[in-house]
Amino acid sequence: MTYGQLAALCGNARAARIVGGIAHFGDPELPWQRVVNKQGGLAAGYPGGRRAHGAALEQEGVIVCDDRVDVGKLLWWPSEKGETDA
Repeated sequence: MTYGQLAALCGNARAARIVGGIAHFGDPELPWQRVVNKQGGLAAGYPGGRRAHGAALEQEGVIVCDDRVDVGKLLWWPSEKGETDA
């Protein structure tokens, strides 16, 4: 997901920066490694920087190239029924 997607799901699509702040200062137990910017860019503020962000994604089988992921292929939206899509 992107920061903007999370913001939109919370009711304010323009609050992507706030989501980024929550990711940076919030609960480290949440899967923040799965959140990227709208171009698929990794977060410099991720603990350990972009290199660690990429490594965490690669551990999940995501291909990272030049500190980016292919958002077009990987973008996920929850279903309307609240089910998770694999």
